[in-house]
Amino acid sequence: MPYVVTRSCCADASCVLACPVNCIHPAPGEPGFGSTEMLYVDPRTCVDCGACTTACPVDALKPHTALGAAELPFLELNAAYYKENAHADRAPMYVVPPQRRVSQGELSVAVVGAGPAGLFAADELLRHPGVRVTVYDRLPTPYGLVRAGVAPDHQDTKRVTELFRAIESQDAFSYRLGVEVGTDITHADLARAHHAVLYAVGAAADRRLGIQGEDLPGSGCATDFVAWYNGHPDRAHDVYDLGCERAVVIGNGNVALDVARILTADPDALARTDISDRALAALRTSEIREVVLLGRRGPAQAAFTVPELLALGALEDVDVCVEGPPELLAPDGTDRTRLLAELAARTPVEGRRRIVLRFLTGPVRITGDACVRALDVTTTMLVTDADGAVRARPTGDIHTLQTGLVLRSVGYRARPVPGLPFDEDTATVPHASGRVEPGVYVAGWIKRGPTGFIGTNKTCAQETVASLLDDFAAGRLTRPGPAAPMAGNALGLEDWRAIDRAERASGEAQGRPRVKFTDRESLHRAAARPGAPVRG
Repeated sequence: MPYVVTRSCCADASCVLACPVNCIHPAPGEPGFGSTEMLYVDPRTCVDCGACTTACPVDALKPHTALGAAELPFLELNAAYYKENAHADRAPMYVVPPQRRVSQGELSVAVVGAGPAGLFAADELLRHPGVRVTVYDRLPTPYGLVRAGVAPDHQDTKRVTELFRAIESQDAFSYRLGVEVGTDITHADLARAHHAVLYAVGAAADRRLGIQGEDLPGSGCATDFVAWYNGHPDRAHDVYDLGCERAVVIGNGNVALDVARILTADPDALARTDISDRALAALRTSEIREVVLLGRRGPAQAAFTVPELLALGALEDVDVCVEGPPELLAPDGTDRTRLLAELAARTPVEGRRRIVLRFLTGPVRITGDACVRALDVTTTMLVTDADGAVRARPTGDIHTLQTGLVLRSVGYRARPVPGLPFDEDTATVPHASGRVEPGVYVAGWIKRGPTGFIGTNKTCAQETVASLLDDFAAGRLTRPGPAAPMAGNALGLEDWRAIDRAERASGEAQGRPRVKFTDRESLHRAAARPGAPVRG
């Protein structure tokens, strides 16, 4: 096989469009796009041209001759997909939405949220002549979870920011960073100043466990922990006590795996990344030797993706152990259970740090006095409901894990957006193809819930932008009035570029991609214009 997708790619389908022989699937519009764990190269039809590697924004595609030992399993993953998913009846190419020229004059759109969803939405809008986009974000920096959510040891994934830089360099694009809608400016202000407002604000809150002791010091959410080690201004100065030998993460999705890797990583290796300096200093003195990931259900229901499990199993200086009933750990023909069975068969190496994947175990209560001392857990059993859903039922058999750090990682949840309707059950804004009402639109997780990958936001944005342009063409949008009032310390594109240059320069001096400024004051100082009018 000439070329191989080697990890959880961003799935923005750039490679699909670049491939001259249509050998990368599933493509946008095909069954499975946005829900499969990665894209796959068909070994039978790939012609070894390398166009996909040039197009891929995260360097996830490699020729088979360049694969390292840890990447070799991806050869079989790519080939196996096509054994189970014939695609003779699929469209010959990824269909690019047609360009529309805005004939009624310039269309002005405010996009709220500068993460992947917002920037892909801006890009889709700017593909149509006559559209101007202003992207607002409450933080002084853009890129959302790519900057503050992707683990620092996944620098390849962060290369998608090169694509974001190309998007923000378009003439009709502008930023208003450090501006919070609902505080510094209202939805009504934005609606008056633009033809349309498109919200791409993500899902910033975490889901709670609802158990005793959840609010003790030493108990928190993985969302905040990830923000801490990534230097998010809201969480960069949090304090975590890493003086215990065992940490427990409740949940087993990709974020839980990220947290486990960072807690057991060699600090010297992390020092070559863009991890927060404050977090790095804490990890250098950490006494944690074991991280236990709890999954209420079995291996077949685990939330992590196969590419991330492969990456975990390839760690060189950390043991990865799997615990659970032998009958559930037996391979059932899927890549997931086969890999877990291989990990379960490994012999631990004395003295190494450990990551333990423990299945059929649920949290009962967190105990301690002034801080977390232990977590009581119960074994569970799998039951199938009348609707066919597999659920975990506690058995009542309770035992205790001694720990000083418990992090829940059981999913994200969006917060209500001021001025918009909100569905509490799904934690999304009700919409029809991204349209809340003419003039108000949603994209990303606030639209569809916390699902998909970075590139899933591209097709999500295409649907929403199509609805917006339909409304403009039909005359349903109100002509904008005076510009919206703006906070005096709002940052524009040139300000962000100044911050970016300063962070990269500091990083270069230390052999790192960048050294992040982690509070709003230092970010504004790096822009060299505290309190000055916004530029760009």
